Amino acid sequence: MLQMKKLISYPLISALLLTATGARADLVVLQYHHVDDSTPSATSTSRSLFEAQLAMIRDLELTVVPLQQGTIEAIAGEHPETNEIAITFDDAYESVHSFAAPLLNKLELPYTVFVNTDAVGARGYMTWEQLRQMADNELATIANHSSDHAHLARRHDETESQWRARAIQSLDKAQSELKQRLEISEPLFAYPYGEFDTALEQLLSDRGWLGYGQQSGAIGEYSGKTRLPRFPMANAYGQLGSLKDKLRSKAFPVPANNLPDGVVDNNPPTLSFQATDSISPARLTCFASGLGRIDFSVTGNTIQVQAPEAINSRRFRYNCTHPAGNGSFYWLSQQWLNLDAPED
Repeated sequence: MLQMKKLISYPLISALLLTATGARADLVVLQYHHVDDSTPSATSTSRSLFEAQLAMIRDLELTVVPLQQGTIEAIAGEHPETNEIAITFDDAYESVHSFAAPLLNKLELPYTVFVNTDAVGARGYMTWEQLRQMADNELATIANHSSDHAHLARRHDETESQWRARAIQSLDKAQSELKQRLEISEPLFAYPYGEFDTALEQLLSDRGWLGYGQQSGAIGEYSGKTRLPRFPMANAYGQLGSLKDKLRSKAFPVPANNLPDGVVDNNPPTLSFQATDSISPARLTCFASGLGRIDFSVTGNTIQVQAPEAINSRRFRYNCTHPAGNGSFYWLSQQWLNLDAPED
C-alpha cells in the first residue's frame, strides 16, 4: 500500500529563506481533470493509466501527502530524503467522484479537488451533495478554482479597475460559496487554464493563498508561493515512459522571483537566469512547446533561452532540465501567456 503522512494542519508561512543547497527531496504535484475512458482526450487520463501511475508511485516507494502540508514543507526545506507526491484534480468532474476518489480512498491516499463553483451540478460535474460527502472525508481537500473558470489575467481592453473587479469577484465568490455550502476555506487556489500574471499573483498573496499553475516541475526551496508548478497527467503527458523522471524531479535552483512575469511582450520571449554551482550550461537541455529542443546562449554567467521563432498559441512553455544527481533532474518550466491570442 502507498504511504501517507499523518494529516497535520500547518499555518501558511509568509517569509521563507531561499538558500543555495544541493539536490534534496521536493514535492511533485500531479494534476488531473477527467479520469475516464470516454471524456475529451486532451483533458482525460484513462482509468488504466491512472491505476498504472499510482502503481509506479508505490513501486518507487514515494509518499503521497496532503497538498498544503507538502507544499509548505517543501518550500521550507523540511522534506525527507525522498520526494513526496501530491494528487490534485481540477474542475470537480463526475469521473473523479465515481472512479478516482474511491480508488484513492481505498488506498488511503490524500487528494485535492479544485472546484469552479458555477459549474457544480452541471452535466459531467459533481453535485454539491457529492462535494459535501467528499469534504467530510479526511483524505479529501476541496479548494478554490474560481467561480466561473474565466481567464483571470488582465486583458488588453480592460482598465486596471475593471480587471480588479472581475478577478476579485471570481476569487472571492468561489471562496465564499465553498465556505457557505461546505464549511471549508482552504488557502489554496488553482489558476483556470494555468494562466496568471504578476497582478493576479498579488491578489493571491494578499489573501495568503498558495497558487498552483499547470507548468511542470517540482516544488522546493526556490519555488514561488503563487506560481507553484504541477505536472499535467492527461494521457498525452502522463505516460509511464516519462513519469519516473517527473516523479523524481527536483526544483530548479533558480529563485522564482528571479524569473519573468510570463506575459509575452516580445515574441519569442527570452528567459534569462544565472548559471550556478549546480547548473552548468554544458549539461542543460531546453525545449519550447511545439518546437522541440531549442538552443540557448551564454554570456558571462547568464543563460538566455529563446525559441527560434514566434509561437502563436495562447499558452506555451520553455522547459529546461539538468542532471541533479542520483538519476534525477532539476526541472524548470517557464509558462508564457500570449494575450494577443484568443481565449479558449
